[in-house]
Amino acid sequence: MLSRLGTMPLFWRIFLTQFAVLVVAFLLLVFAPVTVSIPVAATELVVLLCGMAALAGLGLMLLRPALRPLQTVTQTMRRIDPLAPGQRVPVVGEPSIAALAQAFNEMLQRLEDERRESARRALAVQEDERKRVARELHDEVGQVFTAIMLQLEHLAASIPPELRGELEELRETARIGATDVRRIAARLRPQVLDDLGLDSALTALASAHADQTGVIVDRTLESIALDAEQELVVYRVAQEALTNVARHAGASAVTLTFRREGRSVVLRVRDDGRGLPPGATRSSNGIRGMRERALLIGAALIVRNVEGGGTEVSLRLPPVEGR
Repeated sequence: MLSRLGTMPLFWRIFLTQFAVLVVAFLLLVFAPVTVSIPVAATELVVLLCGMAALAGLGLMLLRPALRPLQTVTQTMRRIDPLAPGQRVPVVGEPSIAALAQAFNEMLQRLEDERRESARRALAVQEDERKRVARELHDEVGQVFTAIMLQLEHLAASIPPELRGELEELRETARIGATDVRRIAARLRPQVLDDLGLDSALTALASAHADQTGVIVDRTLESIALDAEQELVVYRVAQEALTNVARHAGASAVTLTFRREGRSVVLRVRDDGRGLPPGATRSSNGIRGMRERALLIGAALIVRNVEGGGTEVSLRLPPVEGR
C-alpha cells in the first residue's frame, strides 16, 4: 500500500490527503459526543479549536511526505553553480516530481554542452588573436628595437666622448624595451608550448615568475601526454595562478606540481602568502576566467585558502581511458 502511494501522482496524493481529513472530520461530527449551541459556549469553542488543530496536524502529517521530494529538488536547484558542471538534481519522489527533476537535469546538460561549446569558440578566437598580437610584437616592434640598438652601435664610434654616457643609457633603454616586448609576446602566446610541450612551458613559466618576483618556484612536473586543448588550459591556469601570486599574495614560497593522482591528472599551484579575502572566489575576474577554462575541458577547479596561510589552486582533469 505504501509503495503504491509513493508512486501515485502528486495531484492524487494531495486530493486523497484532503479527502482523508474531510472523512475524519465527518466521522467526528457524526459519532463524537459533541454538540454546538447558539451562541457557542466557551467549552464548546475549546473543543472545536482542538478538533481543528488535530485535523490540521493530520493534514500536515499526510502532506509532508508527499511534498518532501519537491522540496529536495527545489533546494538542489538553488545550489546549482553554473561554473561547477556535473551537479544534478536527485530524481526522487512520485512520477511528476521525478519527471520535473529529470527534465531539469536534461536542461542542465544542454546548458553545459552549449556553454562548453561557446567557451571553446570564444577561447579559440581569443587564442588566435593572442597569437597574432604576439607575432606582430615579436616581428615588428621587436625588430624596431633591434634596429635602434644596431644604429646606436653604429653611432658609438663617432659620438663625442662627453655623450657616451647618454648613449649607454639610450642603449640600455632600448635593450630593456626589446626584453619587455619579448616577455609580453611570450605571455600572450608561449612559443615553447607549441615547440617543446607542456612540461617545458611550465618550467619556463616558473623561471619567469622567479625572475619577476625573486621567489623561486619549487616545481614537480611529470611529462604527461595531453591533447592541445588540455595543454593550453593547464598552461593558462598555471599562468593566471602565478600572476595572482605575484600581484596579491606577498608569498615567500611557491610550489607548482603537475602529476598523476590516481587516474586523474592534477595541476596544483600553492603559495604561503596572505590567502584569499572573503568572497574572492566569486568576485575575482582571474578566478572566474580559470573556472571558465576548466569548464572548457570538463576539469574541476578548486581555489581555497590552506591551513597555515596561503592559497592553493588545483585543476583536476577528468580521467581518460588508457592514459
